[in-house]
Amino acid sequence: MTVPQGPEMVEVDFVAPRHLAGGGDPVWITMPLHDACGWSYGQDPLLPRVVLTSPDQKAHLRLDPDPDGQWWTLHHTAKPDGPAWYASFGARTPVEVIGAFLDALTDPNAATADKADPYEPLRQAGWVPASTETRLVSPDATTYVQCHGPFFATTTLNSGSHPVWQARFGEHTPAHLLAAFTTSLADPSPVARTLDTQRLPTLNPRLVTRVRREVTAEQAAFDLEDRLRALGARSPALPAPPGIQPRPPGTGRTR
Repeated sequence: MTVPQGPEMVEVDFVAPRHLAGGGDPVWITMPLHDACGWSYGQDPLLPRVVLTSPDQKAHLRLDPDPDGQWWTLHHTAKPDGPAWYASFGARTPVEVIGAFLDALTDPNAATADKADPYEPLRQAGWVPASTETRLVSPDATTYVQCHGPFFATTTLNSGSHPVWQARFGEHTPAHLLAAFTTSLADPSPVARTLDTQRLPTLNPRLVTRVRREVTAEQAAFDLEDRLRALGARSPALPAPPGIQPRPPGTGRTR
């Protein structure tokens, strides 16, 4: 007699704040760009590298697992109404934050006027000026955003220590994209992680809150599936995906 098997279960940690939740699964970024936004990808089979290119060939996102550098690098060529710009993100930059930036870039309905204030979402979330008055610092004092000159965000666990991650943006990066980045960065909602919690930047309970839950594998995959459908529905030229398709090449890290 065959005993019916129950649904496959997985353990998921819900981690807050998100800037200390680790990088997450690269597929959160690569699959929506490819499946829902029409970006093409190329891969050298001899190198652990992925390059995604926008349909208009103006933007190129490169995922290059470099332990000594930025893992994600986006280059956007110049347009008639604006110069070229770039953005890069370290390995432990949360994929949700990078995803918010790219969602704004790929949104065909986004208002692109550079009137957005990238710092307002941080102020609303309780980020305050540092002593130098050139930075806004998170309430837990682990992350700061540069307010003048080059725009960048840095997370560190101790003053003077090596950064946990850093995001860097060229001076001509559109303000509405920076605002999408800071809005997600300041979001207090926990993010899901299924990787070994020893990979988190810190397990210090004074800095990180973790709530572990056991969910079905189907439930664990729902967020990505829902994300694909929502992004696909934005553009009439790209129908919303019916479900999760095979992954484009990536690093294979779990979220």
